[in-house]
Order: sequence, then structure tokens, then C-alpha cells
Amino acid sequence: MSKNLNIVALTKKMLREGIEKNTYWKGNLTPLPKSKALWLVSNSRIEEEDYCGVIGYEDEKMISFVFMFPDLLNNGNREPSKVYWMISWWVHKDYKDTVLGTYIYNEAVNLTGKQILIKSYAENVTTFYEKQPFTVIASRLRHTIFFSLDASMLIGRFRFLKSIKFVLDRIDNTVASSIRLLNRPKARKRTETLSYDYINQMDDETWEFIDPLCKNDLIYKTKEYINWQINGMQYMQTPIATKHPYTSLQTGTSNNIYIHNLKIIKENEIIGFLSYVINYNEFNVKYFLVKEEENYNLCVDALIENFIQKRTKFIFTDDTQLSDCITKRYSTVFTHKVTKKGLAHNETKLDFENSNMLNRDGHFY
Repeated sequence: MSKNLNIVALTKKMLREGIEKNTYWKGNLTPLPKSKALWLVSNSRIEEEDYCGVIGYEDEKMISFVFMFPDLLNNGNREPSKVYWMISWWVHKDYKDTVLGTYIYNEAVNLTGKQILIKSYAENVTTFYEKQPFTVIASRLRHTIFFSLDASMLIGRFRFLKSIKFVLDRIDNTVASSIRLLNRPKARKRTETLSYDYINQMDDETWEFIDPLCKNDLIYKTKEYINWQINGMQYMQTPIATKHPYTSLQTGTSNNIYIHNLKIIKENEIIGFLSYVINYNEFNVKYFLVKEEENYNLCVDALIENFIQKRTKFIFTDDTQLSDCITKRYSTVFTHKVTKKGLAHNETKLDFENSNMLNRDGHFY
């Protein structure tokens, strides 16, 4: 490493000023999309001097980034306490074997007063976290439900198939079309009695439905907070993506990315709430809330009808009940499951035994 190493502890105030001056969006690689930054600074829960990340530069080149931001932990009847989500921890490949990664990571942990939550982490850092003062507070399965062969995954596993990608793409599209033909009539018939109220922000009626279903969430939920969480400003569509001036470490910019939020209505009453993000062929479930168990299957049918209409090819969720219900009621190709563990620093003020990290906690995709 050169002597021109600079570590920037990024506060909300600095991020806001950086947006105005375009400070962090120069060069080919940036820490996060500007749309995501604008969304982040709109969160009233984050104070001006709270930290949102740590960036490492060598000269003008970004070589490391820890993305984090504060949230409020649900303490039941007591006042919520501040914690920080560590969303990602990235080091440039040229610096993997240096002390930079550990240094910037420790800097981030110390800046937060060690009040750190990690929803999940990459397998290649498992050994690292096993040596750190963290406690596993959640162990869950991440489900990827495929409704096609997914050529990109096959090529990722078997590199020799790259030369026939065009053939695999055609097979993939054929399989996806066939699965849709099988599932569409089921979904249409099962949802005949339903209607969908698509919303950008929640009204009082929607919040009254959601509020009791989020009372025991790990993170303290309010109407304002969920409105922020589902706000579409965090995603930026780039119709000619190849001409966009930068790429980002964080998800948020592509030529086909957006969020849909909807109330599922039966006989003029809300029976469910669904929020999902579309990104290319991916259908990422953000919220899936159902009040009465007798309406659960119906709300799953509503989800699948939306999935089919968007012509996406696979569903991401950490909700095992939802995944099992989908695969039971509809035709799929296969489901990939991987165990994800949630961590909390040992000095985090958290009741480990009674905490429960849900799909919607720390889900800032």
C-alpha cells in the first residue's frame, strides 16, 4: 500500500454534503448508488452525526468500504435502543492479503460503540467471525425458488457452458414459459375473489393492519419507518445501463429495478400486505404479512399472481413457511437453500434469548 492512504468515517451529514457535491460518485466504482444515498439521508431515524459507513482510499481509488447505518432495536415496553446494521464489508482484491480489511472493519465497529448487528455474512469470512466477540442470534434458511433452469447459475457452476450460453438461454426461456403456463391458471382461479391496492406509501388503514403484526419484530417499526423502507426513491432504473457513468457495490441501479407494495383485499377487507423488489429476473420478497391463518394460502396465491405477471424467474425469501407453501401449491424447478446466520456484537444491548430476527429486519436490498 502507498503512503497516500485515507480512511473516511462517513456520517449522514457528510453523505448529504457529498450528494450535493457529487463527492463519492467519481470513477468507475462507487460505494453505493446515489439513489440509495438520497434514500438513506431521508431517514429521520438517522441523526446527522450518525455513521453510515467507512471508506478507504489509496490516492483517488476506493479500496475498501464498510456500509452501515443506525436503527432502533425493539425493547418491548422500554425505549428503543440504537444499533447499527453492518450491511457489507468490501476490500479490493489487490488488498485482500493486507491488514486494510481488518483495520477498516475494526474502525467501523469502534465508531458504533460496538452496537453492531449483522443479518448475514459471506461464507468466506466465517472463520473471521468465529474469532470475533459476536453471538449468533438467528439461524435461518435463505430460499431461492427457481421457476426456470437459470442459465447464469449453470454457467457459474460449470464454466465450460459459457460457450453455449445462447442455447442455454433459449432452453431457460422455454422452461420458464412452460412453468408459467402450468401456474397461471391456478393462480387466476384461486385469486378470483381478490383485488390489489398498489401503494407508494401507507395510509392509516394499511398501518392499522400492519402495526400489530410487527409488534414483536427485532427492529422497532413505525408507520414512518416502513414508509421509508418501502420508498421507491432508493432504486434507479437506467434504460441504457452501459452508458451509466459508474457501478456500485450496493444494489439499487439497473435497467430493470423497482419496488411494488400492495394491500391484498377480499370482500373490502385487507387480508394481507406484500412488498417486493424486481431486479431483472429476481423477485425479492421484502414484506409478506398475513393477519389470519385462514387467509395465508390466498395471500401466497396473490404473491404468485404478481410473480407471474412480472415474468420473473426466481423468488428470494428467508421465510421458510412462505417458501414451503409456494412449492407445495405451485410447480417449480427446484429450490436452493443455504443457512444464513445473524450476529450481534457481544456488547450490543440485546436480549439474545428473546430476540427474533425476521425476514423484514435488516432487509435493505
